[in-house]
Amino acid sequence: MSTRLATKGRLLNTGKQIRFSFNGKQMTGFEGDTLASALLANGQMMMGRSFKYHRPRGPVASGAEEPNALVGLGTGARFEPNQRATTTELFDGLSATSQNHWPSLDFDIGAVNNKLARFFPAGFYYKTFMAPRMAWKSVFEPIVRQSAGLGRVPKDRDADRYEHFYAFVDIVVVGGGVAGLLAARAAGEAGAKVLLLEQTAHWGGRAPVDGGVVDGQPVDKFVEQLVRELHTMPNVTLRNRCMASGVYDHGYVLGYERLTDHAPDMNGPRHRLWRIRAKQVVTATGAIERPLSFSGNDVPGVMLASAVRDYAIDYGVSVGDRTVVVTNNDDGYRTAIALKNLGLEVPAVIDARASGGGGLAEEAHALGIRVETGKGIAKVLGGKCVTGVAICSQAGEGAVLEEIACDAVAMSGGWSPVVHLWSHCGGKLIWDDALAMFRPDVDKAPTGADGQGFVIAAGSANGALQLQHILTDAQSAGEAAALAVGAKPKHAAAPQAQARDEAMIEPVWLMPQGAGPKLRMKAWLDFQNDVKVSDVMLAAQEGYESVEHTKRYTTLGMATDQGKLSNINGLATLARSLNADIPQVGTTTFRPPYTPISMGAIAGEARGEVFQPLRKTPMHQWHEDRAAHWEPVGHWRRPYCYPRQGESHADAVAREINQTRGSVGMLDASTLGKIIVKGPDAGRFLDMLYTNMMSNLKPGKCRYGLMCNENGFLMDDGVVARIDDDTFLCHTTTGGADHIHGHMEEWLQTEWWDWQVYTANVTEQYAQIAVVGPNARKVLEKLGGVDVSKESLAFMEWKDGALADVPVRIYRISFSGELSYEIAVPANQGQALWDKIIEAGAEFGIMPYGTEALHVMRAEKGFIMIGDETDGTVIPQDLGLNWAISKKKEDYLGKRAQARSHMTDPKRWKLVGLETLDGSVLPDGAYASAAGVNANGQRNMQGRVTSTYHSPTLGKGIAMGLVLNGPDRMGEVIEFPGTDGTTYKARICDPVFYDKDGEKQNV
Repeated sequence: MSTRLATKGRLLNTGKQIRFSFNGKQMTGFEGDTLASALLANGQMMMGRSFKYHRPRGPVASGAEEPNALVGLGTGARFEPNQRATTTELFDGLSATSQNHWPSLDFDIGAVNNKLARFFPAGFYYKTFMAPRMAWKSVFEPIVRQSAGLGRVPKDRDADRYEHFYAFVDIVVVGGGVAGLLAARAAGEAGAKVLLLEQTAHWGGRAPVDGGVVDGQPVDKFVEQLVRELHTMPNVTLRNRCMASGVYDHGYVLGYERLTDHAPDMNGPRHRLWRIRAKQVVTATGAIERPLSFSGNDVPGVMLASAVRDYAIDYGVSVGDRTVVVTNNDDGYRTAIALKNLGLEVPAVIDARASGGGGLAEEAHALGIRVETGKGIAKVLGGKCVTGVAICSQAGEGAVLEEIACDAVAMSGGWSPVVHLWSHCGGKLIWDDALAMFRPDVDKAPTGADGQGFVIAAGSANGALQLQHILTDAQSAGEAAALAVGAKPKHAAAPQAQARDEAMIEPVWLMPQGAGPKLRMKAWLDFQNDVKVSDVMLAAQEGYESVEHTKRYTTLGMATDQGKLSNINGLATLARSLNADIPQVGTTTFRPPYTPISMGAIAGEARGEVFQPLRKTPMHQWHEDRAAHWEPVGHWRRPYCYPRQGESHADAVAREINQTRGSVGMLDASTLGKIIVKGPDAGRFLDMLYTNMMSNLKPGKCRYGLMCNENGFLMDDGVVARIDDDTFLCHTTTGGADHIHGHMEEWLQTEWWDWQVYTANVTEQYAQIAVVGPNARKVLEKLGGVDVSKESLAFMEWKDGALADVPVRIYRISFSGELSYEIAVPANQGQALWDKIIEAGAEFGIMPYGTEALHVMRAEKGFIMIGDETDGTVIPQDLGLNWAISKKKEDYLGKRAQARSHMTDPKRWKLVGLETLDGSVLPDGAYASAAGVNANGQRNMQGRVTSTYHSPTLGKGIAMGLVLNGPDRMGEVIEFPGTDGTTYKARICDPVFYDKDGEKQNV
């Protein structure tokens, strides 16, 4: 059954018919339709089921505030759940399915919950948690898990593309209604760079629907004029289908643009996430009409009055042939008048105000519309659709005075400014008693680091509801924003609108005023989550007096709705139940995003191979060409080993170690973190970061250092080189460079902000090559240019020079225990130097070695590895590194934490070496068992393996581990049960297995 009106919808192109399907049924609409308007035009009022009770649900709104008409869109790789039918633009081939029901929309087994509603009151989930544990696990949990969630999760890989975009402007104006357009024009005329965002496909907001005259012309023509003027301004950018998702500190705005949702076959990304920096933000986000709370206000066919006239005027769709309007303000009359002028029946306007309305009410009277003042709706008749209403006295308890046959109800409970963006970054609200709304408190606007406000609310978003007030406020907001960014506004007079006499709103939070329990149990506040007036009253009765607690106890305003329609009515009901004023109860917290945004837009291009861009050293391609086996280390890929034809990885590792220990090897160490710390206070700063002293390090010297977090746990280690009196270079682990640099900046910016220190992460500016082994010095001497003798460059020293005419900095440091030089070279010359070292080392059989050989050699020397010997709970003292903790300085990060009783407990496990009795290799991470059981009935443990390898140098398995009283138990044998039933016996030994006195590294 078609419900199209003879009058063409304002936004429709009736010359282009569009085919689409809903639940498999083929339907038609027109270009310009939304899915909701097209479904209504096809007679499909019911579009889904509610979450808790599976009650029939039709659209209640026409925009982003819609809580009911959520559908699954698309199929396969383009399927997406929970999409609002009211904001989904119709396109040819669109496929939609309704949600939250089984087996069908019309017949839903879940509707039995509605019959059992008395057993599922507010707080049902909380109360079942308190039931006996077995009852919850066996009875309630399976039911809750089966029924939880809205829609279904997509199963196929997303077929669309997404992107991020960055913009820098003077002013962002959010909202393309008449207020936003006017504010943008005022700011643009002042010369400011302006970006105007509008979430729908159309400009003008509600003004073209609501009507009016501005500067002597219809308001829709005035809107067209504004848009034309803005398009001619080179300093103004307009973007529609682009929502401002959130406003953050320092003028950061997140925009969400839907590029091809209305035309999926169009080439290009589907969504774009805008990252915008602005000096000023104008929120011209409009206002949302509130529903009224009366019995049956959720029956399909009960809608907001503004939505009813939107569908009629914008889309040429009649929600019903006979529509009863119920209101507490004059805006409801606009809908009655619009419907009457379109030839539809309006049996009555039910006005809760005893004194009635103003000029609009008189106009309705003149059209012959029946108006009942001081009345309310006792209940809506009907189940899956409206069949009538029973009216009563608003001041009474619900005694039915009359039943009126109708097939739609248009309700208007007043308007709430969209204050979400204003509130995101700290803007405060004030309750306006006269207008019955929370609006922005202009004296408590969001402020930036300079203490100046950077967000300005405009138009109805600022509480201005009449057209002239909106125009005046918007003109002022645009000029104020321009002035704040240093532009020179023209201070022009605001456009003039034709005045209209409107009576004041009368707050109505429940209809009728004295409704008893039966009516309250059927008056809905949150349509999506099935929260009733009685639920909020019960929450108050049970002690949930905070609006935030009530929200969580009742689920009011949760899920995709986020309280756009329900919050004000809900908190007013709570205030009434607590006998408190509405401002005293307050509002819930508004958090971004304003409406849901796609996960694809958040990820942008970060998917597949570019999900996490790989960082590559200058020699990466060389390793690739030699068939290196790669190991992920943070964002880097490092060669694990270089297997040759027919060689296993273990064989390759053994070959690389034997070559390095016996002659010379080389390692690509470019991935190691390199952070410059510079300034007069650099030494003082590093003394606080590291456990040992760095300020007394002399230029040209290096020192190994440990870094702990404020809780005392070891977080990184590395060699620090002093470059000059004010400059240090800190080496970090590969995976720790970005984190450690961030750690440094956090302390400098939040705690030691007045210290004169500058840091820079230069990891990728330098390639670093380790030349290691007994013949390492000979290889460098063949290259020439730098004296690398023991006398000229001793262990833990560095020097600048040129090797083979390549500028380098050479560090005499060792992580293998062998004679070792780490050579830093500008990244663009890294490959050239690598090639020259290979050429010079050919006579010594030089070959590269990978990370596994590196790890084995360091374990042979008993050197710790961050992430192996540490796990976030280990302190330096556990690892026998007391020597690296200064006794001279008063403080360092973590020092006080390490003095806590738990940290000094003699029962803490300590680092030791471990070697199996049969020479086998211990399983990585294995735990050593002990006698007895713990409090949980599990076998006691006395230690664990942290690193374990086969040592080709020693010809046996070696391991390091943390063991209870380990250093005092040398020679003792302990057992490690394996996961396969095998028990490994290992002897506790010194963790240094090779060259204990360091003779080889000091040659």
